[in-house]
Amino acid sequence: MDYTKTFNELKSIFTSDQEKILIPGSDVIIHNVRFQSDISLNGFSNKNDSLIPENRTFSYPVFSPAEPKSDKVILLLHGLNERSWVKYLVWAYYLAMNTGSYIILFPISFHINRSPNAWKDPRVMIPFMKDRTFAHSEIKMASFANIALSNRLTEDPMRFFNSGYQTTEDITKLLLTVRNGEHPVIPQTGNINIFAYSIGAFLAQIIMMGNPENLFSRSKLFIFCGGSVFSNMHGSSKLIMDSLAFDRVYSYYLNDFEKSITGKSPLGDFLSSSQVGMAFRSMIDLGRFKTFRENILKKLRNQIHSITLLKDIVIPSNGVVATLGTFNKKDMVQVWDFPYTYSHENPFPILDSQLSKKVDYYFERVFSEASLFLA
Repeated sequence: MDYTKTFNELKSIFTSDQEKILIPGSDVIIHNVRFQSDISLNGFSNKNDSLIPENRTFSYPVFSPAEPKSDKVILLLHGLNERSWVKYLVWAYYLAMNTGSYIILFPISFHINRSPNAWKDPRVMIPFMKDRTFAHSEIKMASFANIALSNRLTEDPMRFFNSGYQTTEDITKLLLTVRNGEHPVIPQTGNINIFAYSIGAFLAQIIMMGNPENLFSRSKLFIFCGGSVFSNMHGSSKLIMDSLAFDRVYSYYLNDFEKSITGKSPLGDFLSSSQVGMAFRSMIDLGRFKTFRENILKKLRNQIHSITLLKDIVIPSNGVVATLGTFNKKDMVQVWDFPYTYSHENPFPILDSQLSKKVDYYFERVFSEASLFLA
C-alpha cells in the first residue's frame, strides 16, 4: 500500500455524517454505526459530565472487508486526546484489506466525536489556554489542542478512570451484540482481536486482563507505541495534556488513589471485587499488585505482541519492556526505530518529500506484522 497516497484519499472521503462510504477502487466499505451509551456509572462519575450529550449518543466507523461473510473482527483503540479519526483511517483500511476482518474504530469516552466540537476549535480554546497559562506561569506544553483535556483532568483526575470505565462498559455492550448476532453490520462471531495504540493499549491490557463477559478469552492483542504501566508514561505533550495536568494526574494515581478508595463505596467495591477493577489498579505501577498483574500477563503471553519505538518519549520503550518483557516469550516486545523524524503522537508523518517513501515502507512493516499476528 502507498500509505501517504491512501491517507490523503481516505481523509478526503471520510465523514461521520454518512451511513455508508464507498472507497474508490476497493471492495472495503466504511459504515458509520450509531451507538447509545446507556450504562450506569455507579454514582462515581463526575456529575457535570452526564450533561455532555455527545458522549452518550454518537457514531463509530466499521470497515467491512471484501468478504462480507468474514467471521473475524478487530477492535482498534486510539490514543489520548484524539479529536479526529483521520490518523486511523488508513490503519483500519490496511487491517481490513490484509486480515479480512471487520475493523471497529470505537471512540474512548469524551474523545473523537464523543466530545463537543468546541473542544477542538482554536477560536474557542485559545482564550482558555491564555487564562490557564496566566494563572500558572510554570506550565509547559500548553496548547489550544490540549486545553480541554488539561482543564478537565486538573479539575478532577478521576476523569481518567471514569473515561476508561465507561468505554470498557460500552465496548462490552457493543461486542456482546456481535457475539449474539445483533450487530447491524457485522455477522455473528466471537472471534474478536484488538489493535491498540498509546493509551488505547493501556485500556486494551486492562480489558484483556479483566475479560468482561469472557469476550476476550481467545483474543489476540497487538500493541503499537504502548504497553507500559501508567507510572512509566510521560503524557505531557502539546497534543495530549500540559505539564500541570499530567503532574496532577500522576500524583493522584501514584499517591492518593489507593487511599481514596478505602471504605465502603460503589467505586471501592468495583475496584476491589471486579477483575477489571483490579486490572486497572495493577496497571498503575510495576510494584502495585505485581503478582496479580504478572500472573495474568504470563497466561496471556502468547496472545500479546508489542512494537514500541526507540525515540518515543510519551510511552518509552524501557517502560514497555519492564511491563511486558519479563515473561520469557521471545519477541513479545520489539523495539524499533525509524530513519526519519517521528514522535509518539505522529509515528507516520505525511511528508512532501522523498522521505515519504521511507514513511510508506515503515508503515507497511508495522502493519504487515500486525496483520500477520491478528489474521
